[in-house]
Amino acid sequence: MVEELRTRVAGEEFDYPALLDGLREYDRPRDKITSLLRQHAIVRVKKGIYVFGERYKRRPFSREVLANMICGPSYISLDYALHYYGLIPEGVEAVTSVILSRGRRFFTPVGLFIYRAVPVRAYPIGIDQVEFESGRSFLIATPEKALADKIQADRGAAIRTQAEMKTYLLDSLRIDPEGLARLNAKTISLIADHYRSRKLRLLSRLIRRLGGKEPDHE
Repeated sequence: MVEELRTRVAGEEFDYPALLDGLREYDRPRDKITSLLRQHAIVRVKKGIYVFGERYKRRPFSREVLANMICGPSYISLDYALHYYGLIPEGVEAVTSVILSRGRRFFTPVGLFIYRAVPVRAYPIGIDQVEFESGRSFLIATPEKALADKIQADRGAAIRTQAEMKTYLLDSLRIDPEGLARLNAKTISLIADHYRSRKLRLLSRLIRRLGGKEPDHE
């Protein structure tokens, strides 16, 4: 049964409709699902979302793909995306994402998934799609959007000047200075307009200055 299901479900991450379709020739597919879960042939990540168990997987499952599936519409951002791009040195255990509705947390057998809410006007800008050779894909913030989302989410950071912004980025977030200088100031300025954020406008001007495109003053 598992081998047959494996031929019908191509990806490592799949939802309940795909699972039912893979078991369509069985009279009582729900009973089969219960049996597969007991055998650890499949693992329930959360209600309606599954991955294949260790014995039957063809490749490692993607937590990034799962993050998009677990709660959406959403895209990966914040700390996880900053680490993904090499902008911060520390590894990040939780997969952090941005969502339109209220923030949520999901503790699952494959890790912690955290979702932060952003304003509707700020959501659609600065999103990339990453595709695997297998055809799977996930949505993730651009480096500029990931940093902007992080700054906006950190409500405790009182930043009023470029000097304070630079200290926050380098000391508090431990952002890689070279990676910071490579960010696109125009993109951040556009994101700042969508967020209507003074802090992000400061960030944009700081990036311009670090790139030698703006005089060294506040």
